[in-house]
Amino acid sequence: MNEGWEIMMELKNFMEDVVLGKLDKVLDQYPDCCRCDQCRRDIAILALNHLPAHYSSTEKGEIFTRVQAMSLEYEVEVIQQIAKAIELVSAHPRHEKRA
Repeated sequence: MNEGWEIMMELKNFMEDVVLGKLDKVLDQYPDCCRCDQCRRDIAILALNHLPAHYSSTEKGEIFTRVQAMSLEYEVEVIQQIAKAIELVSAHPRHEKRA
């Protein structure tokens, strides 16, 4: 660990909360998509890898990020990336197809 850091800062990628908060709603539009933990995790990771990270280390920064997240354009991009990830994971799950 870096000896120059006396105070450990907590870093939070707010985008994780946004994606996880919208995941079930978008999954509802794909009834044939597997919802196992592995597929859900893969979907979230794929979506997050295609969205900009929004890190915050202070309450003020978190509030600013939440306000940004309320914009329609921002919400549409998140939903689009989740939908693309669902389609990819559905086509190529990392487990055997389930009956």
